[in-house]
Amino acid sequence: MSAAAHAIRRQRHDAADRPFIVIWESTRACPLACRHCRAEAVPDRDPRELDTAAAKDLLDQVAAFGQPAPLFVITGGDPFQRPDLTELIAHGREIGVRVAVSPSGTPTLTEERLRAVHAAGATGLSLSLDGSTAELHDDFRGVPGVFRWTLDAWDTARALGMKVQINTTVARHNLHDLPDIVRLVAEHGAMLWSAFFLVPTGRGRTLGALTAGEVEDVLNFVYDVGLTVPAKTTEAHHFRRVALQRQVLADAGDDHVAVLGLGRLYQELRERAAVLGLDAAKRRVRRPPLDVNAGRGFVFVSHTGTVHPSGFLPLSAGSVRKTPLTSIYRTSELFTGLRAADMLGGRCGRCEFRRVCGGSRSRAYGVTGDPYAEEPWCGYVPGSFPYQRELAALLSGGADAEPGMRDGSAAAPGGKENRVPQER
Repeated sequence: MSAAAHAIRRQRHDAADRPFIVIWESTRACPLACRHCRAEAVPDRDPRELDTAAAKDLLDQVAAFGQPAPLFVITGGDPFQRPDLTELIAHGREIGVRVAVSPSGTPTLTEERLRAVHAAGATGLSLSLDGSTAELHDDFRGVPGVFRWTLDAWDTARALGMKVQINTTVARHNLHDLPDIVRLVAEHGAMLWSAFFLVPTGRGRTLGALTAGEVEDVLNFVYDVGLTVPAKTTEAHHFRRVALQRQVLADAGDDHVAVLGLGRLYQELRERAAVLGLDAAKRRVRRPPLDVNAGRGFVFVSHTGTVHPSGFLPLSAGSVRKTPLTSIYRTSELFTGLRAADMLGGRCGRCEFRRVCGGSRSRAYGVTGDPYAEEPWCGYVPGSFPYQRELAALLSGGADAEPGMRDGSAAAPGGKENRVPQER
């Protein structure tokens, strides 16, 4: 069997029975004013938030999925706005639920607090880096100083022995800066780099969309640097299609640039990466993307307890205050529908990659109002890839996901914008 047979990793457990990851928006309170914020974060906490007892009950509901329990990511807003954060992390550890934290890069992100969450049992940390310079990052985050706070917290967490995931929102302001961001990831060290492709929800509605060609160029760049740093995407499920295509083309000895019709942006990113020497220290193996999507291995719980297939897909399937999370995930019409590939419309419904990709259901909803519509940021024409026989053989195979933080989704990219450590 070719190495391409392991281009995509499958979830170890039935995605209809239990999620791979649960993201909890612990609060919307946050001192930042990020231009793409999903939660439209506010300065003060909402009195309707799940209190400590309700949050512990949510953790118990996650444990009820069985062992090993789904990864539980505490995000926001800024989770450090909650005085019970370490208490909740410790409760998760006591009941066998792995907890990761996805804080905002603010002055609350001190060494003392990082030591506290680490001591309480947090398995990892997820931080956002949206530019390789303070000028780019701080402008995007809306507050000066965020870049420095983020780098300091990153280095501190690494020194404590914490696993760190770095998340980058791919937008017009940093399209050409991506190789320099990867250079920082390589220099400072991270368990995973995640390229988050914007979903037009919250404040993100005001940011310009990328073209399908630009998205394709960036996805292939992310694939390339996967041998320099462990890399994945968020809300760019067609990265799994790209991984399959690139493996098939490599086996065939064919030129991916010509076959896939990659453009000038890809060439520029590749040339900049070469100048930075990103290909000088290759990793021995590439990290295959995990087959997870909204409602299919992934679930989001809001600060008030409502349950959603994704933090970027604001359709509710119920509330953990009234119905157990296990029941909502396994039986609600919204979740079961999103797990049915045959429900997809447009090109996604006709695509040979639909069962391992499925497109961003969040972006489809954000652009069209229909969570089953075709992926707006994908230009692939179903059936147009020239190696259909080889592809069909690969689509029937795949490897299991690794458990725990080793699979890379554990540091939790989540919450109010791109900080959700899942593979979505």
